[in-house]
Amino acid sequence: MALVWLRIYPTYEVLGFLFSLDKTNARDNVRDVLATLETLADFAFERPAADRRKARSVGEVMTAFPEVCVVVDAKEQRCQRPQSTKEDDAQKPYYSGKKKGHTLKTEIGVEPDGRIGALSESVPGGAVHDLVLLRRTGLIGRLDPETEAGMMDLGYQGIRTTYPGYRLYLPFKASKNHPLTEEQKAYNRHLAQYRIVVEHALAQMNPFQVLAQVYRHARESHGSIVRVVGVLINRRIDVRPLKSYPARTA
Repeated sequence: MALVWLRIYPTYEVLGFLFSLDKTNARDNVRDVLATLETLADFAFERPAADRRKARSVGEVMTAFPEVCVVVDAKEQRCQRPQSTKEDDAQKPYYSGKKKGHTLKTEIGVEPDGRIGALSESVPGGAVHDLVLLRRTGLIGRLDPETEAGMMDLGYQGIRTTYPGYRLYLPFKASKNHPLTEEQKAYNRHLAQYRIVVEHALAQMNPFQVLAQVYRHARESHGSIVRVVGVLINRRIDVRPLKSYPARTA
């Protein structure tokens, strides 16, 4: 019943109908199961470096970047518009110009084999920039600067000033008077082939309609739901590993 709720995201009235239960019983049962699943959340980069397992396929997956152990991105999901008062504009922090709507944002750290390595709390999508959220979570600071590196996209320009001693791979960014050279363009294309692991991880999340539709429950519960989905994705990858990144050519 909890899986049906996560994958289809029906109302509790519909869920109760499907399982011949009163909506209150359906809601309570789902909440109990989700709370239990959340206790199983054990993401690699939320532990000290000494306690983390080595990625099983890092040598094969990140052949061009063998020290990369986490690829960072952010996921935004639309949520219901918050209720504002005359004294407090609760809507503004959640309004995302990028998504043209009110959103919740979660930072995701993905291991090279596609497993979820870290998840942040859910924050207002309009008020917290990706770079600010990365600095707030301290995910990069959990890496071993001697042996580990991180990879991210253009939204994280400036992170090197916060972590000058760490190896971080970011694409080059063109400016008005400084267009990219052909070498920089080629590097960006090459880097994008390896960052696709994040897109595939997000694709693993999207079938869970609770993270794809407009989130209609308490915003405070969103982070817990994301962690539960992360647990389920990792358990599935343990049984059925994802393909290598990038796909090998003959």
